[in-house]
Amino acid sequence: MTHTARKRFGQNFLQDHRVISDILDYAHPQAGEHWVEIGPGLGALTKPLLSSGVTLDVVELDRDLVAHLQKQFAGNNRLSIHSADALKFDFNALATAGQKLRVIGNLPYNISTPLMFHLLETTACVEDMHFMLQKEVVNRICAEPGSKKYGRLSVMMQYFCETEWLFDVPPESFDPAPKVMSAIVRLVPHQKPPVEIEDFQHFSQLVTQAFSQRRKTLRNSLKNFISEDEIAALGIDANLRAESVSLGEFALLSRHSQP
Repeated sequence: MTHTARKRFGQNFLQDHRVISDILDYAHPQAGEHWVEIGPGLGALTKPLLSSGVTLDVVELDRDLVAHLQKQFAGNNRLSIHSADALKFDFNALATAGQKLRVIGNLPYNISTPLMFHLLETTACVEDMHFMLQKEVVNRICAEPGSKKYGRLSVMMQYFCETEWLFDVPPESFDPAPKVMSAIVRLVPHQKPPVEIEDFQHFSQLVTQAFSQRRKTLRNSLKNFISEDEIAALGIDANLRAESVSLGEFALLSRHSQP
């Protein structure tokens, strides 16, 4: 099939067979598992996934690609193709009792962050996720406190998942080649949250506020949530900036501040 990549869909098709092989080596699909692929494109990952014996649901927005996939994999009863916007798709509906989903995808860079936050709503039914993302985004997801890459995305993703950078993927592995380096990240939802949070919405608002003005200290950025004395009473330096505050410290601030 001849398909011109569409900028509005953020399409960059993976075509490097070595990279595809490496992704599958890390992901290690096993026959009988239930997988979900987001943005299958021309089927570069879809075909080897099906060859491994998994049951596979794919979610594709581009109707031309949906038609191509339907033709390419006609008659394969282990594949279900969903013509849908992944940002609005109910992934929970795919899960069956007693079997968690394994999720994989080359996520469009222009929607990768909101799409991952959407997927975090489904972590109770997800075993793990392997994503191709812009390397900059992977660096932010996996960043530790004290790093300039550390931010809201780091804190929120690490609350929900164990995060692991796997390897980088150069632009020439795609058609068309993006202008940035890509990377593969593994996200494994925690069986139990790593920190105690009483009100998730409040926690999310506090973290967002703390990073909204990165150069401000906690004393100033969180003054509408918690006083300087209250911060000090928790054993946290109110002169710290958000990029130096750990997930555990954010959870502590959340539990002892006003919603």
